Amino acid sequence: MDSASQTSHSAGSRPLGARLRSIVRRLPKPIVRALIARGPRLVSWVYAGSRFADPIDGRSYRRFFPYGHAYRRENALSPGTLSLERHRLMWLYLQRETRFFSDRLRVLHVAPEACFFPRFRELPNLDYVAGDLSSPLADVYFDLEHLPFPEADFDVILCSHVLEHVTDDQACLREIRRVLRPGGFALLSVPLDPKLATTLEDPSVTDPKARERLYGQSDHLRLYGADYADRVREIGFDVKAIEYARTFSADERERYGLVIDDTIFCATRS
Repeated sequence: MDSASQTSHSAGSRPLGARLRSIVRRLPKPIVRALIARGPRLVSWVYAGSRFADPIDGRSYRRFFPYGHAYRRENALSPGTLSLERHRLMWLYLQRETRFFSDRLRVLHVAPEACFFPRFRELPNLDYVAGDLSSPLADVYFDLEHLPFPEADFDVILCSHVLEHVTDDQACLREIRRVLRPGGFALLSVPLDPKLATTLEDPSVTDPKARERLYGQSDHLRLYGADYADRVREIGFDVKAIEYARTFSADERERYGLVIDDTIFCATRS
């Protein structure tokens, strides 16, 4: 989940993850970055095993942890990187289907996830920029509706589970397209219910409990439906909805802790 949300809630109504992120944001940036870089090492050793594998750190574990606010998912959270299913799927996609780890690329990472941030930052081929509204991991602070970058500035933009938090997702998508270079790609994953024909959103719903009931979390402003790819196309992107988890065998999905229905949305600017 991102911190680039434009909503605020009382502490009692916020999920535990949001409250922890609020505490972390008060810590000095060097301390946060050091914890992310070094903290998981002991956990990795304690939970070492062979049943599960995290492609992000290359380690194997005897278990992954359950996770979930609206509903509990077994074997979702990796002990070492604290990655979730969608993070491991994105890593595998970037590693196997793109030249992200080899070509010289200028990359904008919106709301950088802790499991990715130290690794992407160290890649010598990347000109890597992490940005957010308030995260201590950010190099640049911005509102996603008004990016402080020139036209066609980035080869790759990573923006995962952000758009459900912002007030005007169409304005944010226009900005992402504006700063993406022709031929570049943006990975724009969101929580999605494919049973919904159209995205569910109502700006008049401001009560956190009502939002949690409608959208799955109190800090979500919409729940995307089967029309999500079309909403992105309306901005001028070419969009591929890639059911990438289905390209893995059942054994591989279990070992990596993947969800079969997770989809990679890859948007390109022609």
